[in-house]
Amino acid sequence: MYKTLLVEIDNSICIITINRPDKLNALNKEVFNDLDTVIDDVYKNPEIRSVVITGAGNKSIRCRCRHQ
Repeated sequence: MYKTLLVEIDNSICIITINRPDKLNALNKEVFNDLDTVIDDVYKNPEIRSVVITGAGNKSIRCRCRHQ
């Protein structure tokens, strides 16, 4: 479904993992396209209450936001 992301939903929390550890999860056009698609999917799913965006591997980005 997504080329650069892993997505799981647990207890109304959507965890989006940028899965490019070999590139230190650097953001590129493909990642932004996947993020745009997954965020659209999140907005369409009323069961999702919050989102965590993280990166795969030991060296990665990490940010959190709450969808209301």
